[in-house]
Amino acid sequence: MNIDRQNRLLIGLGTVAAVLIIRLFVIQIVDTSYKIDASNNSMVYQTIYPTRGIIHDRNGKILVGNKITYDLLVTPKEVEEFDTLALGRVLGVPPEFIRRKMDEYYRNRRRIGYQSVVMLKQLPAETYLKFAEVAYKFPGFRGQARSIREYPFNAGGNLLGYVSEVDQAYIDRHKGEYSSGDYAGKTGIEAAREKELKGEKGYAIYLRNSHNKIESRYRDGTMDKEAIPGSDITTTIDSDLQNYGQMLMQNKVGSLVAIEPSTGEILTLVSSPGIDVDVLADFGSHYNEIARDPYRPMFNRAVQAPYPPGSVFKLVNGLIGLQEGVLTPETEYPCSMGYHFGRNKLGCHAHRSPLDLEESIMMSCNAYYCYVLRSILENDRYSSIGEAMDKWNEYVRSFGFGRKLGSDFPAELGGTIPDAAYYDKVYGKGAWKATTVISLSIGQGEIGCTPLHLANLCATVANRGYYYIPHIIKDSRNVTIESKYKERQYTMVDTAYFPYVVEGMYRAVNSGYGSGGTATVAAVEGLDICGKTGTAQNPRGDDNSVFICFAPKDNPKIAVAAYIEHGSFGARWAAPIASLLVEKYLNGEISSQREYLEKRVLEGNLMDKVKPE
Repeated sequence: MNIDRQNRLLIGLGTVAAVLIIRLFVIQIVDTSYKIDASNNSMVYQTIYPTRGIIHDRNGKILVGNKITYDLLVTPKEVEEFDTLALGRVLGVPPEFIRRKMDEYYRNRRRIGYQSVVMLKQLPAETYLKFAEVAYKFPGFRGQARSIREYPFNAGGNLLGYVSEVDQAYIDRHKGEYSSGDYAGKTGIEAAREKELKGEKGYAIYLRNSHNKIESRYRDGTMDKEAIPGSDITTTIDSDLQNYGQMLMQNKVGSLVAIEPSTGEILTLVSSPGIDVDVLADFGSHYNEIARDPYRPMFNRAVQAPYPPGSVFKLVNGLIGLQEGVLTPETEYPCSMGYHFGRNKLGCHAHRSPLDLEESIMMSCNAYYCYVLRSILENDRYSSIGEAMDKWNEYVRSFGFGRKLGSDFPAELGGTIPDAAYYDKVYGKGAWKATTVISLSIGQGEIGCTPLHLANLCATVANRGYYYIPHIIKDSRNVTIESKYKERQYTMVDTAYFPYVVEGMYRAVNSGYGSGGTATVAAVEGLDICGKTGTAQNPRGDDNSVFICFAPKDNPKIAVAAYIEHGSFGARWAAPIASLLVEKYLNGEISSQREYLEKRVLEGNLMDKVKPE
């Protein structure tokens, strides 16, 4: 019995010893990761930064590429006595700069240790090559290759966005993904698709000798990790059209947005004044200058400015009236230079009277839509004006207003659409009526929306009742867009009512000069442009000029919204700009008959009319 117990004990001890031996063999011979971890104090890891993915337009043109630059790194504890004048001459910097930097590093020597820190960023290749030839004279200094963005095509900085070094707050928000010295997209497409574009860092491992000098690659580089380049992406943007849109918007404040109605793809997205692509590659050094610009070029008006829509919003109220049964296409209302209620009047321009629905759109009659809104809010089917107002709010939101559309473009704002609770709070419950909020009938009052909302409204009418959520990235080999961008978003208005509105928009542009159409300046022979002008009141100066249009009338290929701050009535600036963009896209050029209009727009300067904030 004792012998059996002794044998079992010996077998157990032998088993434990075998396990330990095998484990030690694995740790020391098979699995080198333990050896690498234990040897880290004798190893130097040099980061290899990946190239960011390339950004293409819808036709394959490169909007954003890469070029190689070099950072100059210094490891303070490896630096020996050197000639600062000679190094400064090679690098093209004053020797005082180098001395100041080295003094700073030496003061923090205990904290920095054998870490390498960046002394100079983004050295041009020719400068780095000069340094490389004499690098042996400057122990402790070395170069590190990295790519920066290159812009072969001017597609606008607000659209493309910029890449800059991450700060601690960004690192904390993206735990484990970034570290000091990394770069990330901060705005525009660069930020929207950062995950795909950034790639994955690699590293090279070097051995350090007993004198702390790097002497060789660890295991001849077999343990190095290659950097994985970022994925290329294809945008929905038409680079030629984007560039032309920027030209049209030069010296004007506002926005120009174009959408392909059949897909929701954004063809053009211009915010003016904007950020020039020439400063994007080195945005950090220009940041303060841009941030101080009183015209706020970093503010992307296309998706962030909460403008009143003005008369283009009449289309929405007309469609709601049709759906609610308080309006028919044949309904006529009078206009006596405006809508009169009590001692008040909401004015209008001179035109024939009375008008039916199509004529009201063609002539943009204010009084007509005051009658329409009042009939919507005083509808007997609702128990109170508050209930009717909330139903109106529901209709309007189904067109995408009052909320974010869900675009894949970053920083999109939702705008504002009032409801009964809002007016109850302002005036008191039961203390307001339809005439209190009558300015909503013409897109004024408490309505706020972005130019992207207006372009989406235009695409919705072009599609006769539905839209695709506007987006800026296309499906490609590397990127698959979400399914929501391929689903039709129907409004609460029956599609049968939209042709009446389309006909009114067609007549507004194509009825001929002098017939009453407010947008005849936008007519282009053979394109069947349908449009609606808007003049949005501006408490800080001249009215804002607004215009939305799509073309052709049947099977539309493009829907556009132009919003020009302090541009006066809609036909003055917004209609010419939007129609020129449509003509350029569909015909490829501007006809000789409209070259005068293009010249006026390109030379037009409204900056002196806008009071910078």
